[in-house]
Amino acid sequence: MGNLVLFIGNKNYSSWSLRPWLALEACGIPFQEVVIPFDFPAGNPRFREISPTGRVPVLHHGDVRVWESLAIIEYAAELFPEAGLWPDDREDRARARSYSMEMLSGFRALRNACPMNIRRPRKAIALADGVMADVARIEQIWQEAIARSGGPFLFGRFTAADAMFAPVVNRFEVYELITDPATLRYMDAVKAHPAFRKWQEAALAEPWIVPEDEA
Repeated sequence: MGNLVLFIGNKNYSSWSLRPWLALEACGIPFQEVVIPFDFPAGNPRFREISPTGRVPVLHHGDVRVWESLAIIEYAAELFPEAGLWPDDREDRARARSYSMEMLSGFRALRNACPMNIRRPRKAIALADGVMADVARIEQIWQEAIARSGGPFLFGRFTAADAMFAPVVNRFEVYELITDPATLRYMDAVKAHPAFRKWQEAALAEPWIVPEDEA
């Protein structure tokens, strides 16, 4: 089948890199990671060498190139159907993909105001318009899914949908956006997952500081 090579950015900041990395790692899919840090103001010129968009993440599988986080997850799900990246039930899969696409295309107010930052000390900030509406919708998604599945993750066991929302867990925590106990329980479950902890430990050890990502 050939090796999967996942090119990612800084683990401290790169939310889009976290999503496919976490999905692959949590579901036991073997891959090699290559970190190319954002150590230039506009990214890194090396991204153009490995990605058609000049951005990460990007997956190399032999001659195949797959970019965009959700496309990488879908490609891996086709290669490794036994890994359970998506829920087993067809309706649940549809919901998981819908939630994931909503994460992909929406919540821009939250993303712009509160960039992912694993090492950031917990501290509230003044919030732009629309941020708390994004927070409320994400909480609705999480609680709706867990009410159906019983938890601890959105569809019972950890799936790609949890990976797609994992950067939000960091945002909710470090910018102190959440008080609801049910939401906090889900966040605790994600933070305790061995794959998330592995990413977090590596992020905390990184030497790079990117000023524009320090809200």
